[in-house]
Amino acid sequence: MKNRWMSAKWIGLIVFLAAFASGCGKNNLSTLRPAGEVGQEQFYLMVLSIAIMLLVVVSVIILFTFAVMKSRRSKLGEDHKPKDVAGNHVYEVIWTSIPILLIIILAVPTVYLVFKQGDVRGMENEDGGINTEETIVNVTANQYWWEFEYPNEEVVTSQELVVPTDRRVYFNLKGGDVKHSFWVPAAGGKLDTNVDGINSFYLVFDDDSAEESNRLFYGKCAELCGPSHALMDFKVKALPEEEYDQWLADMKAVEEPAQASTDDAAEGQEIFNNSCIGCHAVTPQGAGAVGPNLANFGDRDLIAGFLEHNEENLVDWIKDPESFKPGNKMTDQYDLSDEEIDKVASYLMELKVEEGSGDVESLREKPEEDSEEGGN
Repeated sequence: MKNRWMSAKWIGLIVFLAAFASGCGKNNLSTLRPAGEVGQEQFYLMVLSIAIMLLVVVSVIILFTFAVMKSRRSKLGEDHKPKDVAGNHVYEVIWTSIPILLIIILAVPTVYLVFKQGDVRGMENEDGGINTEETIVNVTANQYWWEFEYPNEEVVTSQELVVPTDRRVYFNLKGGDVKHSFWVPAAGGKLDTNVDGINSFYLVFDDDSAEESNRLFYGKCAELCGPSHALMDFKVKALPEEEYDQWLADMKAVEEPAQASTDDAAEGQEIFNNSCIGCHAVTPQGAGAVGPNLANFGDRDLIAGFLEHNEENLVDWIKDPESFKPGNKMTDQYDLSDEEIDKVASYLMELKVEEGSGDVESLREKPEEDSEEGGN
Protein backbone atom coordinates (compact mmCIF):
# COMPACT_ATOMS: atom_id res chain seq x y z
CA MET A 1 0.00 0.00 0.00
CA LYS A 2 2.83 2.32 0.89
CA ASN A 3 4.64 1.66 -2.40
CA ARG A 4 1.48 2.41 -4.38
CA TRP A 5 1.08 5.70 -2.50
CA MET A 6 4.69 6.70 -3.22
CA SER A 7 4.29 5.84 -6.91
CA ALA A 8 1.12 7.92 -7.13
CA LYS A 9 2.91 10.86 -5.49
CA TRP A 10 5.76 10.71 -8.00
CA ILE A 11 3.39 10.43 -10.95
CA GLY A 12 1.41 13.40 -9.64
CA LEU A 13 4.58 15.44 -9.18
CA ILE A 14 5.77 14.68 -12.71
CA VAL A 15 2.38 15.66 -14.20
CA PHE A 16 2.36 18.89 -12.18
CA LEU A 17 5.91 19.83 -13.22
CA ALA A 18 5.15 19.08 -16.88
CA ALA A 19 2.05 21.30 -16.76
CA PHE A 20 4.01 24.01 -14.95
CA ALA A 21 6.90 23.90 -17.42
CA SER A 22 4.52 24.16 -20.37
CA GLY A 23 3.62 27.68 -19.22
CA CYS A 24 7.19 28.88 -18.80
CA GLY A 25 7.83 29.91 -22.40
CA LYS A 26 8.61 33.55 -23.04
CA ASN A 27 6.32 35.55 -25.31
CA ASN A 28 9.20 36.54 -27.57
CA LEU A 29 10.76 33.07 -27.91
CA SER A 30 8.13 30.35 -27.64
CA THR A 31 6.22 28.31 -30.17
CA LEU A 32 3.61 27.72 -27.44
CA ARG A 33 2.72 31.42 -27.40
CA PRO A 34 2.14 32.16 -31.10
CA ALA A 35 2.43 35.81 -32.07
CA GLY A 36 0.81 35.81 -35.48
CA GLU A 37 -1.32 34.07 -38.07
CA VAL A 38 1.27 31.52 -39.18
CA GLY A 39 2.38 30.65 -35.66
CA GLN A 40 -1.23 30.30 -34.53
CA GLU A 41 -2.11 27.94 -37.38
CA GLN A 42 0.94 25.81 -36.67
CA PHE A 43 0.07 25.80 -32.98
CA TYR A 44 -3.40 24.43 -33.84
CA LEU A 45 -1.71 21.58 -35.72
CA MET A 46 0.43 20.80 -32.69
CA VAL A 47 -2.64 20.77 -30.44
CA LEU A 48 -4.51 18.54 -32.93
CA SER A 49 -1.64 16.04 -33.18
CA ILE A 50 -1.24 15.93 -29.38
CA ALA A 51 -5.00 15.44 -28.96
CA ILE A 52 -4.96 12.51 -31.40
CA MET A 53 -1.94 11.02 -29.63
CA LEU A 54 -3.62 11.33 -26.23
CA LEU A 55 -6.85 9.84 -27.60
CA VAL A 56 -4.94 6.79 -28.84
CA VAL A 57 -2.92 6.39 -25.64
CA VAL A 58 -5.91 6.80 -23.33
CA SER A 59 -8.05 4.44 -25.45
CA VAL A 60 -5.35 1.77 -25.42
CA ILE A 61 -4.88 2.10 -21.65
CA ILE A 62 -8.63 1.79 -21.04
CA LEU A 63 -9.00 -1.22 -23.32
CA PHE A 64 -5.93 -2.88 -21.87
CA THR A 65 -7.12 -2.31 -18.30
CA PHE A 66 -10.59 -3.61 -19.16
CA ALA A 67 -9.13 -6.73 -20.79
CA VAL A 68 -6.83 -7.45 -17.86
CA MET A 69 -9.59 -6.99 -15.28
CA LYS A 70 -12.10 -9.05 -17.25
CA SER A 71 -9.69 -11.88 -18.03
CA ARG A 72 -8.25 -12.55 -14.57
CA ARG A 73 -7.70 -16.23 -13.82
CA SER A 74 -9.36 -15.85 -10.44
CA LYS A 75 -12.53 -14.82 -12.28
CA LEU A 76 -12.51 -17.14 -15.28
CA GLY A 77 -10.72 -20.13 -13.83
CA GLU A 78 -7.49 -21.94 -14.68
CA ASP A 79 -8.98 -23.91 -17.60
CA HIS A 80 -10.50 -20.95 -19.45
CA LYS A 81 -9.48 -20.58 -23.10
CA PRO A 82 -9.93 -17.14 -24.74
CA LYS A 83 -12.00 -16.94 -27.87
CA ASP A 84 -9.98 -17.06 -31.10
CA VAL A 85 -10.87 -13.93 -33.11
CA ALA A 86 -8.17 -14.26 -35.77
CA GLY A 87 -9.67 -13.68 -39.18
CA ASN A 88 -12.69 -11.82 -37.85
CA HIS A 89 -13.46 -9.41 -40.69
CA VAL A 90 -15.43 -6.97 -38.52
CA TYR A 91 -12.56 -6.55 -36.09
CA GLU A 92 -10.00 -6.24 -38.90
CA VAL A 93 -12.04 -3.50 -40.57
CA ILE A 94 -12.32 -1.64 -37.27
CA TRP A 95 -8.59 -1.91 -36.44
CA THR A 96 -7.68 -0.77 -39.97
CA SER A 97 -10.25 2.02 -40.25
CA ILE A 98 -9.44 3.78 -36.98
CA PRO A 99 -5.77 4.60 -37.83
CA ILE A 100 -6.74 5.63 -41.37
CA LEU A 101 -9.42 7.95 -40.00
CA LEU A 102 -7.00 9.52 -37.51
CA ILE A 103 -4.39 10.04 -40.22
CA ILE A 104 -6.99 11.73 -42.45
CA ILE A 105 -8.07 14.01 -39.59
CA LEU A 106 -4.44 15.12 -39.14
CA ALA A 107 -3.44 15.09 -42.81
CA VAL A 108 -6.20 17.28 -44.26
CA PRO A 109 -5.50 20.46 -42.23
CA THR A 110 -1.74 19.80 -42.46
CA VAL A 111 -1.73 19.63 -46.25
CA TYR A 112 -4.06 22.62 -46.47
CA LEU A 113 -1.82 24.80 -44.29
CA VAL A 114 1.35 23.65 -46.05
CA PHE A 115 0.01 24.97 -49.35
CA LYS A 116 -1.57 28.06 -47.76
CA GLN A 117 1.59 29.10 -45.91
CA GLY A 118 3.73 28.32 -48.94
CA ASP A 119 1.69 30.61 -51.20
CA VAL A 120 3.95 33.61 -51.85
CA ARG A 121 2.40 34.77 -55.11
CA GLY A 122 1.59 38.05 -53.39
CA MET A 123 5.26 38.98 -53.67
CA GLU A 124 4.97 39.32 -57.43
CA ASN A 125 2.99 41.73 -59.57
CA GLU A 126 1.16 40.80 -62.77
CA ASP A 127 4.37 41.09 -64.79
CA GLY A 128 6.33 38.76 -62.52
CA GLY A 129 8.32 41.56 -60.88
CA ILE A 130 8.47 42.58 -57.24
CA ASN A 131 5.15 43.72 -55.82
CA THR A 132 5.94 47.17 -54.46
CA GLU A 133 2.82 47.24 -52.33
CA GLU A 134 3.93 44.33 -50.16
CA THR A 135 6.58 44.13 -47.43
CA ILE A 136 9.41 41.99 -48.77
CA VAL A 137 12.68 41.18 -47.04
CA ASN A 138 15.62 39.40 -48.64
CA VAL A 139 17.44 37.48 -45.91
CA THR A 140 21.04 36.33 -46.33
CA ALA A 141 22.45 34.06 -43.64
CA ASN A 142 26.21 34.13 -43.07
CA GLN A 143 28.53 32.59 -40.52
CA TYR A 144 27.46 33.92 -37.98
CA TRP A 145 25.28 36.91 -38.74
CA TRP A 146 22.20 37.93 -40.74
CA GLU A 147 21.69 40.52 -43.47
CA PHE A 148 18.22 41.97 -44.14
CA GLU A 149 17.53 43.80 -47.41
CA TYR A 150 14.29 45.65 -48.16
CA PRO A 151 14.35 45.66 -52.00
CA ASN A 152 11.34 47.95 -52.48
CA GLU A 153 12.96 50.68 -50.39
CA GLU A 154 16.61 49.86 -51.24
CA VAL A 155 17.49 49.65 -47.55
CA VAL A 156 19.92 47.17 -45.99
CA THR A 157 20.55 46.40 -42.34
CA SER A 158 21.85 43.47 -40.32
CA GLN A 159 21.31 41.57 -37.08
CA GLU A 160 18.11 43.43 -36.21
CA LEU A 161 15.10 42.75 -38.43
CA VAL A 162 12.37 45.39 -38.38
CA VAL A 163 8.87 44.41 -39.55
CA PRO A 164 5.36 45.89 -39.56
CA THR A 165 2.58 44.24 -37.56
CA ASP A 166 -0.79 42.93 -38.70
CA ARG A 167 0.24 42.33 -42.29
CA ARG A 168 2.11 39.70 -44.26
CA VAL A 169 5.87 40.02 -44.40
CA TYR A 170 7.37 38.00 -47.25
CA PHE A 171 10.87 36.58 -46.92
CA ASN A 172 13.31 35.41 -49.58
CA LEU A 173 15.93 33.26 -47.86
CA LYS A 174 19.38 32.29 -49.07
CA GLY A 175 22.67 31.18 -47.52
CA GLY A 176 25.84 33.17 -48.08
CA ASP A 177 28.28 30.36 -47.27
CA VAL A 178 26.77 27.17 -45.82
CA LYS A 179 23.22 26.02 -45.10
CA HIS A 180 21.47 27.86 -42.28
CA SER A 181 17.85 27.94 -41.12
CA PHE A 182 15.75 31.05 -40.45
CA TRP A 183 13.50 30.73 -37.41
CA VAL A 184 11.45 33.17 -35.36
CA PRO A 185 9.82 30.70 -32.92
CA ALA A 186 6.98 32.96 -31.78
CA ALA A 187 5.98 33.86 -35.34
CA GLY A 188 6.18 30.56 -37.19
CA GLY A 189 8.18 27.53 -38.24
CA LYS A 190 11.72 27.42 -39.54
CA LEU A 191 12.83 27.38 -43.18
CA ASP A 192 16.28 26.53 -44.55
CA THR A 193 18.50 29.06 -46.29
CA ASN A 194 20.33 27.25 -49.09
CA VAL A 195 23.41 28.40 -50.97
CA ASP A 196 22.16 27.15 -54.35
CA GLY A 197 18.60 28.45 -54.30
CA ILE A 198 16.04 30.73 -52.66
CA ASN A 199 13.29 29.60 -50.29
CA SER A 200 10.34 31.93 -49.76
CA PHE A 201 7.56 32.14 -47.20
CA TYR A 202 5.66 34.70 -45.17
CA LEU A 203 5.04 35.52 -41.52
CA VAL A 204 2.51 37.74 -39.77
CA PHE A 205 3.31 39.52 -36.50
CA ASP A 206 0.25 40.25 -34.38
CA ASP A 207 0.29 43.79 -32.94
CA ASP A 208 -1.26 42.83 -29.59
CA SER A 209 1.27 40.03 -29.11
CA ALA A 210 4.09 42.36 -30.12
CA GLU A 211 2.96 44.90 -27.55
CA GLU A 212 2.93 42.23 -24.85
CA SER A 213 6.52 41.36 -25.81
CA ASN A 214 7.71 44.99 -25.78
CA ARG A 215 7.79 44.96 -29.60
CA LEU A 216 10.64 42.46 -29.52
CA PHE A 217 10.98 38.87 -30.69
CA TYR A 218 14.05 36.69 -31.02
CA GLY A 219 15.19 34.74 -34.05
CA LYS A 220 17.71 31.95 -34.33
CA CYS A 221 19.58 29.79 -36.79
CA ALA A 222 18.04 26.32 -36.55
CA GLU A 223 20.62 24.47 -38.67
CA LEU A 224 24.00 23.37 -37.31
CA CYS A 225 26.29 25.61 -39.35
CA GLY A 226 29.60 25.64 -37.47
CA PRO A 227 31.19 26.07 -34.04
CA SER A 228 29.31 29.30 -33.28
CA HIS A 229 25.92 28.09 -34.50
CA ALA A 230 24.38 28.58 -31.04
CA LEU A 231 25.35 32.28 -31.10
CA MET A 232 23.82 33.03 -34.50
CA ASP A 233 20.83 34.94 -33.11
CA PHE A 234 19.00 38.02 -34.31
CA LYS A 235 16.32 40.33 -32.99
CA VAL A 236 12.97 41.17 -34.55
CA LYS A 237 11.38 44.53 -33.84
CA ALA A 238 7.67 44.40 -34.68
CA LEU A 239 6.33 47.95 -35.07
CA PRO A 240 2.94 49.44 -35.95
CA GLU A 241 2.82 50.30 -39.64
CA GLU A 242 3.29 54.05 -39.13
CA GLU A 243 6.39 53.54 -36.96
CA TYR A 244 7.72 50.97 -39.41
CA ASP A 245 7.29 53.38 -42.34
CA GLN A 246 9.08 56.08 -40.37
CA TRP A 247 11.97 53.73 -39.62
CA LEU A 248 12.28 52.85 -43.30
CA ALA A 249 12.16 56.52 -44.29
CA ASP A 250 14.84 57.38 -41.72
CA MET A 251 17.10 54.62 -42.99
CA LYS A 252 16.55 55.59 -46.61
CA ALA A 253 17.40 59.21 -45.82
CA VAL A 254 20.96 58.21 -44.86
CA GLU A 255 23.03 58.85 -47.98
CA GLU A 256 26.43 59.52 -46.41
CA PRO A 257 28.24 57.97 -43.42
CA ALA A 258 27.62 59.65 -40.09
CA GLN A 259 30.39 62.08 -39.17
CA ALA A 260 32.24 61.67 -35.89
CA SER A 261 31.55 64.26 -33.20
CA THR A 262 34.68 63.84 -31.04
CA ASP A 263 38.40 63.80 -31.78
CA ASP A 264 38.77 60.12 -30.82
CA ALA A 265 35.76 59.16 -32.93
CA ALA A 266 37.11 61.19 -35.87
CA GLU A 267 40.42 59.34 -35.68
CA GLY A 268 38.47 56.11 -35.34
CA GLN A 269 36.52 56.94 -38.48
CA GLU A 270 39.75 57.42 -40.42
CA ILE A 271 41.14 54.13 -39.09
CA PHE A 272 37.85 52.40 -39.95
CA ASN A 273 37.93 53.76 -43.51
CA ASN A 274 41.46 52.44 -43.96
CA SER A 275 40.95 49.03 -42.35
CA CYS A 276 37.30 48.03 -42.14
CA ILE A 277 35.31 49.73 -44.89
CA GLY A 278 36.13 46.93 -47.34
CA CYS A 279 33.92 44.55 -45.36
CA HIS A 280 31.44 46.78 -43.52
CA ALA A 281 29.14 49.39 -45.05
CA VAL A 282 28.15 52.38 -42.91
CA THR A 283 25.21 53.50 -45.04
CA PRO A 284 22.04 51.37 -45.40
CA GLN A 285 22.53 50.60 -49.07
CA GLY A 286 24.17 47.78 -50.98
CA ALA A 287 23.45 44.14 -50.18
CA GLY A 288 25.92 41.27 -50.14
CA ALA A 289 28.75 42.84 -48.10
CA VAL A 290 31.38 40.60 -46.53
CA GLY A 291 30.46 41.78 -43.04
CA PRO A 292 27.36 43.17 -41.31
CA ASN A 293 26.03 46.59 -42.31
CA LEU A 294 26.83 49.07 -39.51
CA ALA A 295 24.78 52.09 -40.57
CA ASN A 296 22.67 52.08 -37.41
CA PHE A 297 25.10 50.21 -35.17
CA GLY A 298 24.87 52.78 -32.38
CA ASP A 299 21.09 52.23 -32.14
CA ARG A 300 21.27 48.48 -31.69
CA ASP A 301 20.69 46.56 -28.48
CA LEU A 302 23.33 43.87 -28.91
CA ILE A 303 26.89 43.49 -30.13
CA ALA A 304 27.72 40.45 -32.28
CA GLY A 305 24.13 39.33 -31.77
CA PHE A 306 24.41 38.39 -28.09
CA LEU A 307 26.67 40.79 -26.12
CA GLU A 308 25.27 43.74 -24.18
CA HIS A 309 25.57 46.88 -26.27
CA ASN A 310 28.28 49.03 -24.66
CA GLU A 311 31.69 50.33 -25.68
CA GLU A 312 33.59 47.99 -23.36
CA ASN A 313 32.09 44.89 -24.97
CA LEU A 314 32.64 46.35 -28.41
CA VAL A 315 36.35 46.87 -27.69
CA ASP A 316 36.65 43.30 -26.39
CA TRP A 317 34.85 41.99 -29.48
CA ILE A 318 37.13 43.84 -31.93
CA LYS A 319 40.26 42.78 -30.04
CA ASP A 320 39.48 39.08 -30.07
CA PRO A 321 36.32 38.05 -31.94
CA GLU A 322 37.49 34.42 -32.03
CA SER A 323 37.09 34.10 -28.25
CA PHE A 324 33.42 35.11 -28.56
CA LYS A 325 32.42 33.45 -31.82
CA PRO A 326 34.85 30.69 -32.84
CA GLY A 327 35.11 30.26 -36.59
CA ASN A 328 33.89 33.74 -37.51
CA LYS A 329 35.28 35.39 -40.65
CA MET A 330 36.37 38.58 -38.91
CA THR A 331 39.28 36.98 -37.06
CA ASP A 332 42.77 37.93 -38.33
CA GLN A 333 41.41 40.25 -41.03
CA TYR A 334 42.99 43.41 -39.58
CA ASP A 335 45.93 44.50 -37.48
CA LEU A 336 45.06 47.29 -35.07
CA SER A 337 46.67 48.40 -31.84
CA ASP A 338 44.67 48.64 -28.61
CA GLU A 339 44.61 52.43 -28.95
CA GLU A 340 43.31 52.23 -32.52
CA ILE A 341 40.62 49.74 -31.50
CA ASP A 342 39.45 52.10 -28.74
CA LYS A 343 39.07 54.89 -31.27
CA VAL A 344 37.26 52.69 -33.80
CA ALA A 345 34.87 51.65 -31.04
CA SER A 346 34.21 55.31 -30.21
CA TYR A 347 33.32 55.93 -33.85
CA LEU A 348 31.08 52.89 -34.20
CA MET A 349 29.06 53.81 -31.11
CA GLU A 350 28.18 57.09 -32.85
CA LEU A 351 26.73 55.41 -35.93
CA LYS A 352 23.08 56.24 -35.37
CA VAL A 353 20.15 57.11 -37.59
CA GLU A 354 18.26 60.25 -36.62
CA GLU A 355 14.65 59.48 -35.78
CA GLY A 356 12.13 61.43 -37.85
CA SER A 357 14.71 62.49 -40.42
CA GLY A 358 13.06 60.65 -43.32
CA ASP A 359 10.08 61.71 -45.43
CA VAL A 360 7.39 59.06 -45.00
CA GLU A 361 5.16 60.58 -47.69
CA SER A 362 7.82 60.15 -50.38
CA LEU A 363 8.29 56.57 -49.20
CA ARG A 364 4.60 55.86 -49.64
CA GLU A 365 4.47 57.52 -53.05
CA LYS A 366 7.25 55.33 -54.43
CA PRO A 367 5.15 52.18 -54.93
CA GLU A 368 2.54 54.19 -56.82
CA GLU A 369 5.19 55.66 -59.13
CA ASP A 370 6.69 52.21 -59.73
CA SER A 371 3.25 50.77 -60.50
CA GLU A 372 2.58 53.51 -63.02
CA GLU A 373 5.94 52.93 -64.71
CA GLY A 374 5.23 49.20 -64.82
CA GLY A 375 1.86 49.87 -66.44
CA ASN A 376 3.44 52.04 -69.12
